[in-house]
Amino acid sequence: MSKLLIKGGHVVDPANGIDGIFDVYCVDGKIVEITHHASRITHNDCTVIDATGLHVFPGFIDMHTHLREPGYEYKEDIRTGTMAAAAGGFTSVACMANTDPVNDNSSVTRYILKKAQEEGIVNVFPVGAVSKGLKGEILAEISDLKDAGCVAISDDGKPVSDSRLMRLALEYSKPFNLPVISHCEDLTLAGDGVMNEGFISTKLGLKGIPNAAEDIMVARDIALAELTHGKLHIAHVSASGSVELIRNAKSRGVNVTAEVTPHHFTLTDECVTGYNTNAKMNPPLRSISDIEALKQGLKHGTIDVIATDHAPQNADEKDVEFDKAANGVVGLETAFSLSLKLVSDGLISLSVLIEKISLNPSRILGLDKKGSLKVGNDADITIVDLNKEWFVDVNKLKSKSKNTPFENWKMKGKVVKTIVGGKVVYEG
Repeated sequence: MSKLLIKGGHVVDPANGIDGIFDVYCVDGKIVEITHHASRITHNDCTVIDATGLHVFPGFIDMHTHLREPGYEYKEDIRTGTMAAAAGGFTSVACMANTDPVNDNSSVTRYILKKAQEEGIVNVFPVGAVSKGLKGEILAEISDLKDAGCVAISDDGKPVSDSRLMRLALEYSKPFNLPVISHCEDLTLAGDGVMNEGFISTKLGLKGIPNAAEDIMVARDIALAELTHGKLHIAHVSASGSVELIRNAKSRGVNVTAEVTPHHFTLTDECVTGYNTNAKMNPPLRSISDIEALKQGLKHGTIDVIATDHAPQNADEKDVEFDKAANGVVGLETAFSLSLKLVSDGLISLSVLIEKISLNPSRILGLDKKGSLKVGNDADITIVDLNKEWFVDVNKLKSKSKNTPFENWKMKGKVVKTIVGGKVVYEG
């Protein structure tokens, strides 16, 4: 029997209304008690962590991660990706289907889960493809993906352009209780664009992607969710118009949730100046007015989740002309500190932050034993020093790839320990 006692930390657990100094007692990987009276449950064979002056949270959950395995292990693999997750305080990640082969069948799903069990250090939950081969033509075998262990379906990296196919996916989302995670992009409108359409793109002579390329597909998917009563989740929202569309849809009772990434609510398209390929992503970094809309969406509950869209790319794929560079940034190890800035700026409370980075992802993905410190839940716990300052050193990142726009940034808020199933898997 393994026992763990976390003593004297400031516990914040929104699901149970806990926000104060408590001791957390775990036995055999489960939460047993949250108490003020640890002395009466302390045993000689119990591991004790002194969390005085630290904050104790339900383990963070990233519902949008690219682990790249199978097929692109030179960028990231399950071992390094989960190491990066643990360093960022994430005890669970949902990994996207755009691997090689694509996770569009149960054999690939089982492979990912087997590798995660053998080499991963945090929980890995596969996201299956909406369409076979991510081609947007034929629906994948959703039932088989669900039975094999997928927690959602998505063609992320590509939009589902065929409206009929998206309707079918949303219809299937109901009986299988699987959210459809939508990459909203009108490819014909985005065209050959490589960054946000605006003054900066004109100045740099780069082809732009207008906000409308996202807004149009968000509107379409909301309409289909309203038609089907399916379970829709909008990935990596970047545009102010999308926030308004989602807000209005929620007011009508449409079953839609949404996420935003730290890089989208922190950086503007000005970061592309100098043709910085580490600021190239899809959707692109937008304007300051879009950032303000994203922040207000987080504040007022329109945006449910903060997700990383951790997208490792090899240096050779970034160290090229901007037009040819791969999209994406690594984000697992910087996500919490960037999100904590929302709290220090007074936009949201610490409790609301934990809702968006832990509780809400667990509810959307149906991870019943995660996302809170409820007695009986898995002992997935993140311990953080909110006042600890640190600098982003790409050479110290756990991720195999180093494509971050936050190199040398001064951050505040450092993960001290990440605990998965009652075992410490990372110590900062």
